[in-house]
Amino acid sequence: MPENDQTAVSRREALGAMTVAGAAPFLLGSAALASQSGSLGWDFAAKRYTLPTLSYGYDALEPAIDADTMRIHHTKHHAGYVRGLNRALENLEAMRESGDAAMIKHWSRELAFHGAGHLSHTLFWLGMAPAGEGGGGGGEPTGDLAKAITRDFGSFAKFKAQFIAAASSVEGSGWGWLVHEPVAGRLMIAQAEKHQNLSVTGAVPLLGVDVWEHAYYLRYQNRRADYITAFFDVIKWGEISARFDASRGKAGG
Repeated sequence: MPENDQTAVSRREALGAMTVAGAAPFLLGSAALASQSGSLGWDFAAKRYTLPTLSYGYDALEPAIDADTMRIHHTKHHAGYVRGLNRALENLEAMRESGDAAMIKHWSRELAFHGAGHLSHTLFWLGMAPAGEGGGGGGEPTGDLAKAITRDFGSFAKFKAQFIAAASSVEGSGWGWLVHEPVAGRLMIAQAEKHQNLSVTGAVPLLGVDVWEHAYYLRYQNRRADYITAFFDVIKWGEISARFDASRGKAGG
């Protein structure tokens, strides 16, 4: 297990916690998600966001993602977003108390950036697992999610090709996301620059891959597409399917 002392929580608790409008790159707005209780990356007693514990060791996703990258990514980069998010909230509270809103634009931007970074990474960690751990180890989805992918993209192979192409071509740093757009009830592939830009408002994030260089550079250098292709070997499709069910208000999501 990773060497940090935060409290590990379940996927179900995570879905309940991630309903912060405006903080995530895509809003988790469905009633099914919002109604779930518990927390992930949030300390109710201290009223602060925290770095979540991973359910697997830093070396568990080898060879797709190396242990050194996982350790640095989780304990340095993700932890930095947690600190930035808490700092933004503290300064916004101080602003409200003082009545001085001179820095409102700055701290609102900090909230969006670090909040989106924290929640995106939490979804990222939960969406991966080694083979044998809760449906991890890649492969292809089954059930309703598989049917929806075939309906909206033509086939799993076509979905995979578009996802890799979209995530590989994110300008600068950002994310590639498979999302469920609830108005049309369809799946889409979207890019997010940084963590929060180019989001589809109201869409529910299902599967995300981090394409900031810190997520892959130690092993893949500038070969971003190779990293994203390898990412498909560690996707936890059972988790992604559960998010899809929850986004449609299905019981058990």
